[in-house]
Amino acid sequence: MYNEPLPMNIRNVAIIAHVDHGKTTIVDGLLKQSKTFRENELMMSRDLIMDSNDQERERGITILAKNTAVSYKDVKINIIDTPGHSDFGGEVERTLNMADGALLVVDAQEGPMPQTKFVLKKALELGLKIIVIINKVDKKDAQVTNTLYKVYDLFLELVSHENQLEFPVLYAIGKDGKAWQDTNFTAPADFTPIFDAILKYVPQPISSDEEPFQMLVSTLDWDNYKGKYAIGRVTRGVAKPGMSMVLITRDGKQEKAIVESVYVNQGLKRVETQLGRSGDIVSITGIKNASIGDTICDALKPEPLPTIKIEEPTLAISVGPNTSPFLGKEGSLLTGRQILERIEHELQTNVAMKMRVENDGQYVLLGRGELHLSVFLETLRREGFELSVGKPKVITKLVNKVEMEPIEELTVDVESGYLGAVKSELGRRRGVLVSQEELTSESSRLVFEIATKGIIGLRGVLLTVTKGTAVLSSMFIRYEKAGPPMPKLRKGAIIASHSGKAVPYGLVSAHAKGPVFIAPQTMVYQGMVVGLNGRDEDLEINVCKEKQLTNNRSVGEEGITLPPPMDMSLEQYLGILEDDELLEITPLSLRLRKKILDPNLRRRAVSRII
Repeated sequence: MYNEPLPMNIRNVAIIAHVDHGKTTIVDGLLKQSKTFRENELMMSRDLIMDSNDQERERGITILAKNTAVSYKDVKINIIDTPGHSDFGGEVERTLNMADGALLVVDAQEGPMPQTKFVLKKALELGLKIIVIINKVDKKDAQVTNTLYKVYDLFLELVSHENQLEFPVLYAIGKDGKAWQDTNFTAPADFTPIFDAILKYVPQPISSDEEPFQMLVSTLDWDNYKGKYAIGRVTRGVAKPGMSMVLITRDGKQEKAIVESVYVNQGLKRVETQLGRSGDIVSITGIKNASIGDTICDALKPEPLPTIKIEEPTLAISVGPNTSPFLGKEGSLLTGRQILERIEHELQTNVAMKMRVENDGQYVLLGRGELHLSVFLETLRREGFELSVGKPKVITKLVNKVEMEPIEELTVDVESGYLGAVKSELGRRRGVLVSQEELTSESSRLVFEIATKGIIGLRGVLLTVTKGTAVLSSMFIRYEKAGPPMPKLRKGAIIASHSGKAVPYGLVSAHAKGPVFIAPQTMVYQGMVVGLNGRDEDLEINVCKEKQLTNNRSVGEEGITLPPPMDMSLEQYLGILEDDELLEITPLSLRLRKKILDPNLRRRAVSRII
């Protein structure tokens, strides 16, 4: 525990970039070089120390913004690692206000990407001092000079003050822990230039310890021992255990509270202290009803800080309890009440996500995109929930009685041999080609403007037609007058007509019609979608039908050989859902099904619509 007041020698810096440009790798390198961990701890740690969430390690992306702290030349450096995927932009928006500077990491081959533009814009709006790091300079197709020129162009487009055009540039190989101030990449190196640049260019927080306490809650944490942690940067004053505080909510309501404990970051650990200084990032317990965007301040001078502004969600999906015949066979949390409690708990920390309750009792989650929503749904299934979710739908809004829909800028990096296939698919979805650039002799970058509804399910399709080589990223740019509905992009479904266990003989006819989702011995129920039909209409097949055992045999009769089933992720299933279908999500399975399982009732419902 820290008992003595610390000298006012702090730097608060965020690390921002597009997904997979190397932010977390660089943070890990800074942790290692600063000797934050002992050698035996490093040997026991994962490859990426900061990616602590299971899904982060599996997907290879950062989902949650995290704080860490290192010491360099007697200076405490608070580092905020932020997500790079646009769907998690809310994590970036709520944490950048804790920093005074930012490390902008740009891939030397890919250059600035849509999320690079998004995070840089937010950082410049907050007046952060930017340090540019051109990372992965050892890549085969790295274009260091060209990438730097593109960064200059991006700054010219986004800056609001002339002094923001002056920024230091470093070059790095993050995975090797090397950084340089110039392009002599053969010289011996470590991350010392990054540390020195932070100390030189990122301003030190202004000390205001003598003033009344004030802090904006930027993130929350919770454990069974201490309860809720309210985390943020101390704007002024100091925090001590036992202090009387006032919590001011977003809508101006005030509530008295007492500080129980104060913590600061030391490496990845949270260390208790008797004094949280102004300018430092602290965690406070005892403020039980704190929410992100609220202000905690001295009871003698309750003054709210400007709340955090988060961009609106663009995609909605209905979520409810599982209603299939297999209810309760794989999960333990089954009721709508349990699902609602878990969603409400998530909304406390996931500020970019919202919820509303429909008249039929369905919960509708509103998020930034398919990945944003699917990560939460995947978290629920891992916690033991059984759910049924509907087709994702784009959120529109009325402006002067005109329906407006979100438009996104979509960037696709693809091998030149697949350009025609990508353009054809985007044309089907009414995407407009804005620019085309040759990255190398073998790859090109296409930039489209497309309605958000046209992006639903696009990733899986493009990865299929380009044999897994396409790299997609998108960013919301504006609202536009809503266009006509998107044409149906998927063919019909192959539906199980009987319940039971699928057998090879019954699956033969299903495989003849299109790709199949299930393998032999899989339990199915009537109304479950077991594959995709090659034609537009739905087709019912009895996949449980066994061959009759008789003495009659055909000449040359052989055993049945089936191709492997089509294995799809949660995001891919969400991308192919139709309006009359649900996705059943359990801890062990993902099943596509019709909303109305009985075929007779389903046909009557269709005839009524017609």
